[in-house]
Amino acid sequence: MRYRTLGRTGVRVSEVGFGAWAIGGNDHGNSYGPTNDRISVAAVERALDLGCTFFDTADVYGWGHSEEVLGKALEGHREAVAIATKVGGDFYHGGVRMNFDPAYLAFALDRSLARLRTDHVDLYQLHNPPLEMFGDPRTYEVLDRLKEENKIRHYGVSVHEPLEAVMAIETGKPAAVQLPFSLFRQEWIDDVFPLAARHGVGIVAREPLANGFLTGKYGPDATFPSGDIRHRWPPPMIRGQVRAAEAAKALLAADGRSLAQSALKFVLSFPEVSVTIPGAKTPGQVAENMTASESPDLTKDQIATGRQLYAKDVGV
Repeated sequence: MRYRTLGRTGVRVSEVGFGAWAIGGNDHGNSYGPTNDRISVAAVERALDLGCTFFDTADVYGWGHSEEVLGKALEGHREAVAIATKVGGDFYHGGVRMNFDPAYLAFALDRSLARLRTDHVDLYQLHNPPLEMFGDPRTYEVLDRLKEENKIRHYGVSVHEPLEAVMAIETGKPAAVQLPFSLFRQEWIDDVFPLAARHGVGIVAREPLANGFLTGKYGPDATFPSGDIRHRWPPPMIRGQVRAAEAAKALLAADGRSLAQSALKFVLSFPEVSVTIPGAKTPGQVAENMTASESPDLTKDQIATGRQLYAKDVGV
């Protein structure tokens, strides 16, 4: 495993982390299908064995269940790892609604800490707040107070679009930005990455395997069960994802790398990325993700090919 520094925080993290969305299970939908907690714990333990030191979750994943599983699996390893979680999806008051009220953020953090079995998180992230919040310095005042209380070490934001990232970075407040970056989502490279580098902001690259399609295991007729976030994806979208993944495999999966590992190496070929967080539900998936770090780097030509795939919008 190779290691990088999370922006200006000085925190050293494994360049391949563990995305814990899926291990929250499917009891409340909006996940990646059913899970088995025993297997989920084994997956986290396998990640530890392979040198992973960065674990990312959110309180809303499984309505606290992802944090509970992670807390159990990481008990006894707390000093060796960095834990990141997110806040903003309020599931405590019936259903789920977005809530970024300062009092709620503090309330939710205490409950996350209890589930994670720790007295602090290394990175506390606002989970996709409304656009107008990103550029407002007042947004971050409660997070500064939580830092003073030593309940969080650093804070960041999770975003969907480049404008959101730019607005947050330009406030000078967040130490990290989490964004969806993959062969299929490259809109960050020209503007967000240089800005983040200038401000010392770490990039946490989520969904590097494009919701599983860059593993190559899905065909054009793939369907997904109710509760899986891909359940309502229209068939043309699924076929487009599959075609694009097949093109990527033909052009990039070489030198002993699988398609998934090639996709991860593309993301890691950008030095602005501090850590990428592919999801996993089993020890086998973890092993493929983690060993991508030590697999051969993409060549400059292969990186250029990956950029061209995106520029040509290969069916996605």
